[in-house]
Amino acid sequence: MYGWIWRRLPGSTAVRLLTATVLVAVAVAVLWYAVFPLLEPAVTLDEVTVQE
Repeated sequence: MYGWIWRRLPGSTAVRLLTATVLVAVAVAVLWYAVFPLLEPAVTLDEVTVQE
């Protein structure tokens, strides 16, 4: 899959590397600011199941 993406990116190796870095940064930003806030109510991280 990554090879397919790498071959589809335009330009030389430096341009491909820059484009791939930007694509990864955009994916991380979308997850951080859009997806994770939507999932936060469904994931209860502060409820523990261990009782003392």
